[in-house]
Amino acid sequence: MDVSEGEFMLRTWFEIALWKRILLALALGVVVGSLWGEGAASIRWIGDLFVRLIGMVVVPLVFFTLVSGVMSMGDPQKLGSLGVKTLALYMITTLIAICIGIVLALLLKPGEGVDLSLAVPGTLQETIPLSERLMSIVPRNPIASLAEGNVLAVIFFALLLGVAGLVVGQKAKPVGDVVDAASEIMLKITSWVMEVAPFGVFALIAWVSGTQGVLALLDVVRLAIAVFLGCILHMTLVYGSMMKVLLRLSPMNFFRGARDAMLVAFSTSSSSATMPVTLSVAERNLGIRPVVATTVIPLGATINMDGTALYVGIVTLFAAQAFGIPLAFADYLIVIGATTLVSVGTAAVPGASLFLMSVVMSAVGMSPEQIAVVVGFILPFDRPLDMARTCVNVTGDMAVATVVANWEKEFDREVFDGPNRY
Repeated sequence: MDVSEGEFMLRTWFEIALWKRILLALALGVVVGSLWGEGAASIRWIGDLFVRLIGMVVVPLVFFTLVSGVMSMGDPQKLGSLGVKTLALYMITTLIAICIGIVLALLLKPGEGVDLSLAVPGTLQETIPLSERLMSIVPRNPIASLAEGNVLAVIFFALLLGVAGLVVGQKAKPVGDVVDAASEIMLKITSWVMEVAPFGVFALIAWVSGTQGVLALLDVVRLAIAVFLGCILHMTLVYGSMMKVLLRLSPMNFFRGARDAMLVAFSTSSSSATMPVTLSVAERNLGIRPVVATTVIPLGATINMDGTALYVGIVTLFAAQAFGIPLAFADYLIVIGATTLVSVGTAAVPGASLFLMSVVMSAVGMSPEQIAVVVGFILPFDRPLDMARTCVNVTGDMAVATVVANWEKEFDREVFDGPNRY
């Protein structure tokens, strides 16, 4: 191959929209992984490298863009209005997700007739008390929190710094200019990292297909159908309605603009790892201005877990059905309340909800031994289900950010209705 042919192929590759390259990589990963089997684990390091690259930019991107966004508000009161609306929307969508999960579990009855006798009990991770989680928001050392990647603490300190800059006013302008420049630099680095996405997605999906396999879902097909159907219904009905009914916007334009982040979320199973992509997509494809995107999305990656809430609700009813535990109406209300707390307290990393669901199961009378058996039963094929619910979580972050941006007049409709290329 001569130089001109190489240049032509390279140019052709970059002319293809990023979402198409990621989708192609995802499909090829499934095929290659299925054919290669366990050997696909040898290329997992490529996917891990991609996730590591994204993780590298998460904290500085969130910090600089959030400080920059807050300082550009001009009025500290606007931040309070934005925060109240954001938290209210996140809680409402989480409650709806739980209800969808419960209804589907009641209709499909995924746990009836399931034999859990051969399941190896899983190890349960203790849940973090709400008081401890709230305390961790305030950093003992902001620099240490930046180094450790404690996103909640970083958000808290960035908000303080931004609000202080607003109050100081003109004297803080030199700092604001530096932060603005740093924010642009981090966005540029993020765009470079995203060019690696197709290769990382290919390796991750090949590894999952080869070592765990989509066929593993056949062991619990009704549970898988309930989870995937619930995720699709929640995204189309809830997020689609938010666009159509609340904002009079095209749901298709929203999903088309959000697809890059949705595909990365599906492949990485981590809201936090996807956050840099979500921020870029929100601003460049959905028309959400930085002042809203940099506030709503990092918060959503931490507390908005619609997919997790839906999943935990379904699995709890699955376990109750499998063990023959009758549930009264009051038990369903307990599931809804407990799942809301668990979903808010779930870490935005792969598989975390699997161990935190013990709180919800114990709330309806399951013993620790029964919970451990359920975890052990689900663990072998949790990854494909985790991929689906993470996609819902990230899409929810973007949907809420779009609504809040409209309400706060920080929305560019021309960008939203544009070609939506990353």
